[in-house]
Amino acid sequence: MLINCDMGESYGAWEMGQDKKIMPFIDMANIACGMHASDPSVMLATVRDAKKHGVRIGAHPGYPDIQGFGRRFMEMPTEQLKAYVIYQLGALNGICQSENVTISYVKPHGALYNAMMKSDHIYIALLEAIASYAPDLPLMIMAVPDHLHYRQLAKQHNINLMFEAFIDRTYQGDGRLTPRTLPGACHEDIDTICEQAMKLISEQSVRTIDGKEVSIQADTLCVHGDGKLAAEIVTKLKVKITEYTESIECK
Repeated sequence: MLINCDMGESYGAWEMGQDKKIMPFIDMANIACGMHASDPSVMLATVRDAKKHGVRIGAHPGYPDIQGFGRRFMEMPTEQLKAYVIYQLGALNGICQSENVTISYVKPHGALYNAMMKSDHIYIALLEAIASYAPDLPLMIMAVPDHLHYRQLAKQHNINLMFEAFIDRTYQGDGRLTPRTLPGACHEDIDTICEQAMKLISEQSVRTIDGKEVSIQADTLCVHGDGKLAAEIVTKLKVKITEYTESIECK
């Protein structure tokens, strides 16, 4: 199971996250592209660090919302949204080319990610943007019980999907995340987070906030890089995943 993390979200003199501590323990870095966070210098430094540690690079585009950290929904025409996404892919791609590395996938950020999972026309706009710029790039979306719907739409645009589950967020009965506006949306205990991660890996399911069991089939697990426990989480989780993998191989 691969670990992905949102990275490169500092801006100027303002620092976000613990990128240097986290990068050695993850497999995939979702690098902010300058709209919800980051700037050219931060993007370059993050790409270099990912290259140093052999971490796959993903474009992490968001709404043009630096002040709101991309967590505020922004209504805009479809063509405008596609232009913003293509612009951000191009920005990160330029940085990557300068370091002789490539973008491996696309994962939308924050409000754009949530909007994609709720609205087909936004999801399709993202598929169209990727298809027009780099059709070989997979789109990372949330692993949900009704995943076949998203697969069918992606197939129509010849875009591959990657499915992710969240280990530091709680789930509701429909297999989707508890909104951050509600109490209990985030796990605050490392042991609880790692327990949820290992359940997703070994059982392909998650226990919801109301105690139900929901099937979740994921390709990768997300740790939010801006969380105060992020560095500790990825360090401990990497060890647990390695131990689990070795135990399976021995059987």
